[in-house]
Amino acid sequence: MRSSLAPGVWFLRAFSRDSWFRGFILLITFFIYTCYHMSRKPISVVKSRLHHNCSGIIQPINNTHSVNDTTWCNWAPFDQSNYKELLGAVDNAFLVAYAIGMFISGIFGERLPLRYYLSAGMLLSGLFTALFGLGYFWNIHMLWYFVLIQICNGLAQTTGWPSVVTCVGNWFGKGKRGLIMGIWNSHTSVGNILGSLIAGIWVDEQWGLSFIVPGIITAIMGLITFFFLIEYPEDVDCTPPQHHVEPEESQDLPEDSHSNRDSSPDSAVSHSKESGAQPAAISFFGALRIPGVIEFSLCLLFAKLVSYTFLYWLPLYIFNVVHFSAKEAGDLSTLFDVGGIIGGILAGLISDYTNGRATTCCVMLILAAPMMFLYNSVGQSGISISIVMLILCGALVNGPYALITTAVSADLGTHKSLKGNAKALSTVTAIIDGTGSIGAALGPLLAGLISPTGWNNVFYMLISADILACLLLCRLVYKEVLAWKSSLRRDRGYREI
Repeated sequence: MRSSLAPGVWFLRAFSRDSWFRGFILLITFFIYTCYHMSRKPISVVKSRLHHNCSGIIQPINNTHSVNDTTWCNWAPFDQSNYKELLGAVDNAFLVAYAIGMFISGIFGERLPLRYYLSAGMLLSGLFTALFGLGYFWNIHMLWYFVLIQICNGLAQTTGWPSVVTCVGNWFGKGKRGLIMGIWNSHTSVGNILGSLIAGIWVDEQWGLSFIVPGIITAIMGLITFFFLIEYPEDVDCTPPQHHVEPEESQDLPEDSHSNRDSSPDSAVSHSKESGAQPAAISFFGALRIPGVIEFSLCLLFAKLVSYTFLYWLPLYIFNVVHFSAKEAGDLSTLFDVGGIIGGILAGLISDYTNGRATTCCVMLILAAPMMFLYNSVGQSGISISIVMLILCGALVNGPYALITTAVSADLGTHKSLKGNAKALSTVTAIIDGTGSIGAALGPLLAGLISPTGWNNVFYMLISADILACLLLCRLVYKEVLAWKSSLRRDRGYREI
């Protein structure tokens, strides 16, 4: 007769299995969203190739352009004097479609299997990214083609963020969520870096490959997602996380129920599976009523305006101001994303330690404003200064953006006012990121309109948006300060006793 395992050994085996699956979910969702961002980045690198000064390039023998023509090597229709407005239109075709689609995407994400939803979105996103690059090989020079492809790609990419945040939220509880998601959210910056480096390989020769290669990689990752993504811990008999612990309820339970409940991970899983009907998905306006959703959404609008202006226009700014080559400008711009990785991790770590998400965001936003001013004023005086200030700007600009789109969204989507109904997570994430995406669309659009008047005015616009983002969090910061004061009073009372 086979003896049963000791409780301690059984627990360690179950814990190890749960940890392995949680680590796997973090890894696969990390790669999923890395691919999403990787496929967005090439346009910012290729911009400087679509329109640049051709006077230093030797014309081919069969070229029919005038010797004094400095635009002969540019890609029509971006060879006109209004090329910045046209490039801004291409950016905004993607970003406006993304912003509009995001509000709808979260609703679908709660009602469709995430594995199918994400896989289809990645395959479509890979297809449209590749089609943009094929415009080079098909010799397409019509603006409407590039705009239409960007609109379709923007809608396809809305499948990504609500789905991956919901999936991670299904597997992880609130404890250390800021740090875990701060590290995990580095996929945004890693994707931007990979997109820049891959695009930089072909930008000076066959720039179409700068889009086709990321598109193929994204489509392949979509197939991997279809075969390997696990949506819920219960699907593989793992223990579901505890999003909120209600001490009042646990104190009211009789003593024998404390000893019997959740005695093993299997009991937790079986309890989850047998607990009756699934909660209904929350409505759009129901999600808006969750405390903090509106403030953080509006804050993200301005924070993302700043971040996405850097994302889409930083390589062109470096190309024009420092006069680097297109590849060198793209490579140097990746340092902003390196700073974003550091800032996202620090924001998550600090907010976990202080239990102050809004305060952490507010402090970083306050520091970001003077740092952007200094970067524009003295950041181009030397390569060493430029590197340091790009990293600092990336950390301070992307830190709050990363924290709001990950830990804050997950916190609000599993807020105690929902009484355990985690079905709101996808809708809340979509509302917050969708509102932020409006800012992401406005930022590059405004940069395209303002940059002809001088880059200084672009940075003044970014600094103003940063200050507005900070002001929108004042009420939540005040509430967190009151909570800290209350906590300190309780600690003093315990020490006196």
